[in-house]
Amino acid sequence: MNDHLTIDWQPLWLSLKLASVTMLILLVIGIPLAWWLAYSRRRWKFAVEAVISLPMVLPPSVLGFYLLLAFSPGNNFGRFLDHYLDLRLVFTFPGLVLASLIYSLPFMVNPVLAGFRALPADWKEASHTLGKSELVTLFRILLPNIRASLITGAVLSFAHTIGEFGVVMMIGGSIPGQTKVASVAIYDEVLSTNYPLANRYAIVLLVLSFVILLLVYGINHYYNKYKTLP
Repeated sequence: MNDHLTIDWQPLWLSLKLASVTMLILLVIGIPLAWWLAYSRRRWKFAVEAVISLPMVLPPSVLGFYLLLAFSPGNNFGRFLDHYLDLRLVFTFPGLVLASLIYSLPFMVNPVLAGFRALPADWKEASHTLGKSELVTLFRILLPNIRASLITGAVLSFAHTIGEFGVVMMIGGSIPGQTKVASVAIYDEVLSTNYPLANRYAIVLLVLSFVILLLVYGINHYYNKYKTLP
């Protein structure tokens, strides 16, 4: 087989690793953040919601550029991380993870927030009246009734990280085995005019994205049709 047409699976596995790590961390971050946005009485919480949703409208190259400046050892934040924590985020996998967390955060928070807001308002108050704590109310009452929203947020944040190019290219570049994810591999093959191999990478991502969308719509269809209260 022609080596120029052989898929290197390492960028695909690195993309899956990045998406999986990002999704798991976003679950830990996104649930309490969405809960706070849904139930907090702070008047300025709309500003927090706007900041969280900013990556949805901001061009990836713009966000990636400012993250590159922030993470660079030539700037105060990057210099602090490098000098005091021995942590360098530019052109490293941890840098890709942090950038992906910022860029995919709204895809986790917004579906979970919508799920919380769709619940009857008196469920939370009724639970507190029965003497249940906030944590018990969250894990025993609220979260079981927004399973579809949780799964949707997890799957969408995973898929969004898989397909991202601008941010990961800015922060990570194209270092094989460290920062060269599938979207960057496609870009590299196009630059070298190796369109057949770029097409093979693209087909794998296309199939994966379609399967993810089927999963999201299938889950939502199931819960809308068959869900029952626990």
